[in-house]
Amino acid sequence: MAKRVLIATAKPFASQAVEEIKNICEEKGYEFILKEKYAEQSDLVNAVKDVDALIVRSDKVTSEVIGNADDLKVVVRAGAGYDNLDCEAASQKGIICMNTPGQNSNAVAELAFGMMIYMARGKFNGKSGTELKGKTVGIHAYGNVGLNVARIAKGFDMQVIAFDPYVDNAIMEADGVKPVDSVEELYSQSDYLSIHIPSIPATQRFVNYKLIKQMKKGSVIINTARKEVVCEDGIMKIFAEREDLKYASDIAPIRANEMIEKFEDRVFFTPKKMGAQTLKANINAGVAAIKQIIAYFENGDTTFQVNK
Repeated sequence: MAKRVLIATAKPFASQAVEEIKNICEEKGYEFILKEKYAEQSDLVNAVKDVDALIVRSDKVTSEVIGNADDLKVVVRAGAGYDNLDCEAASQKGIICMNTPGQNSNAVAELAFGMMIYMARGKFNGKSGTELKGKTVGIHAYGNVGLNVARIAKGFDMQVIAFDPYVDNAIMEADGVKPVDSVEELYSQSDYLSIHIPSIPATQRFVNYKLIKQMKKGSVIINTARKEVVCEDGIMKIFAEREDLKYASDIAPIRANEMIEKFEDRVFFTPKKMGAQTLKANINAGVAAIKQIIAYFENGDTTFQVNK
């Protein structure tokens, strides 16, 4: 019996991505099932009942979803972040969880620079702004997105520093990036601070008042990671004390309206998370997801597994 692959996306893939996933499934003899723009979480719960594999984007694969998936063996989050997957519930049921790291990293990095320019030019308010050339960009976490930020920054003739305790300094140095010894050093030396840490218990509210307070005059924080990694109370407090700081985020904070009301041109939030919203990134992530599923079923490949 053919393996059944469900693509469940409340926020659909690009049509070209769907077509490529479908073609790959048919070529390999897998049954392709598509559920787009579903309205209720219960729709996803019901849809997974008898599928072997699941591809999602930002959809919530909760314990309830896992519990109703009688035949599910693998679920792939088409993207890097996987905090929308209940990995613990999946592990308890023997289900493999994967992500597709690197597939949208350039798109996210380009957005980071779009926001840097937007903030440097005062959100295009008609007044004189600043330039990126000669400024220092600090990269908090040197993964797939971070290294693309470094690559683009060199085109702007910026100085690039980075902090990542999990990456060998030699790797950064080979990319022309100066590694720093502590997160405090990173924040205190950066004109633009680009955040790329994942949202896990250890990093939530990590970018706090004490850390931001050390930033140099006129610094800009760019967050294309997750809103949870920045302490909103800390932002509110330090921005009330210092009128020189700016903050732009690819996902609106819980207190976004309050921040906009109080700090106006010093903050900017995209209406929806836009980092991976390019056609190329969309296709890359979707195709990578189906290829990983096939590699798992045919070869036992768990290279991109994120749960244990």
